[in-house]
Formats: sequence, structure tokens, C-alpha cells
Amino acid sequence: MSKCEQCIVRQFNSLKHLSKDELIRISACKTSKIIKKGEPLFEEGDHINGVFCIKDGVCKISKMSENGKNQIVNLVQRGDLIGERSLISDEVSNLNAVAIDDMEVCFIPKEEIISDLEKNPNFTMDVLKTMASSLKKADNIIVDMAQKSVKQRLAETLLKLEEKFGTNELGAINIHLSREDIANIIGTATESAIRLLSSLKKSGSITFLKKDIKILNKSELVKISNGF
Repeated sequence: MSKCEQCIVRQFNSLKHLSKDELIRISACKTSKIIKKGEPLFEEGDHINGVFCIKDGVCKISKMSENGKNQIVNLVQRGDLIGERSLISDEVSNLNAVAIDDMEVCFIPKEEIISDLEKNPNFTMDVLKTMASSLKKADNIIVDMAQKSVKQRLAETLLKLEEKFGTNELGAINIHLSREDIANIIGTATESAIRLLSSLKKSGSITFLKKDIKILNKSELVKISNGF
């Protein structure tokens, strides 16, 4: 098990503000585990009681609606923290986290990290900024769902996925999402998402490399996402 003070992943999240002594203490109490593709990291209704640090892999964060439809609200990757809200609230999780591919995660118990929130203002401020950013993203999702068409949301999603995950050696977006996952991000039925993707392919905006998607005309996707 790697030591927190030697782990490069922490440089991508709020843990970078902890001192060496704080990291050594956390390293002694953390647990590490492998989450296989398709397995849950946690589920809606669970008491998380700590934070997960993603050492490798990607997972989808989603919310199940009353009618049984799954809405993906975020994709988290290597270097991200999950569960910060459990540090300041005793409420159960209102979200699900499921691995998109095999993941390696570290879990830091709430009782071990709460003292750092109380004593280390730089760490506290960074955690709060991360939570504020998450709330801003949630606000944008609500507005997009209300005001943008499904096609606009799809174009915007493809652009954001490429920006966030980059491209592989073939130039395709470097994340393996099923068509159902894409539908659950943009808030539509899988069949509708498939039709819209095919339409974008016919227009030359994207192409398919097996199950992966490659953007061919970024400017056209920007126009679509803006409603033109």
C-alpha cells in the first residue's frame, strides 16, 4: 500500500494542502481496495463517513429518479476526491458511484480527516471550493435540462468529455462510455441518444472507432451546443 506523502495523486486534489505529518497520520489509517468495472463504490442511502481518493480508473456519479431513470451527474477520475459532503453532514448519500472501468481507490475515515478540517485552513478552503464547484456544475445541469434540446446537450457533452479526458492514440475521446451512459448524461432514452449520434456521424461532426467516439468537426459541435 502506497504512502500518502509519496503519492503523486494527492497533488490533484485538496490533500495537497496537508502537511507531511498529517499525511503520515492519514496514511496509517486509510484503506485501499480495487473496484471492478460495474461494481458500486457506494450506493444511494449509504453512510459514507469519509472520503475516497481515486488513485486510478473512472466512475460515474448518478442519481436515480422516482420513475427509475438514472441521471449521471458527474464522472470522476484519477486524482479526484469523492464524499467530501460526509465530512460536514451526517446525512446518507443521495448518489450512486459505479466504476466505469477497474478502479483503485483509497478510503480515509471521517474521524481521521475531520481534525485536519478544523486545524488546517488551507485544506478546509480547498475542500469548500471543490464543493462550491460541484454545486455550480449541478446548477448548470439543471439549466441545461430545462433550456437546451437533447441534441444541444449531446454536442456539449461530447466537447466536455474530450476536454476532460483527452484523446487516445487514435484521436478518439479517451473514455469508454456505453450508449446508455451517454443517454443518462444528457437525460434521454438510449434509443434517442443512438439516433442523435448517428445523425452527427452522417453530418461529419463525429465518427465511430468501434465503440469509441472521435470528434471530427469541433466547431460544428460548438455551434450545435449553442443552438445554431
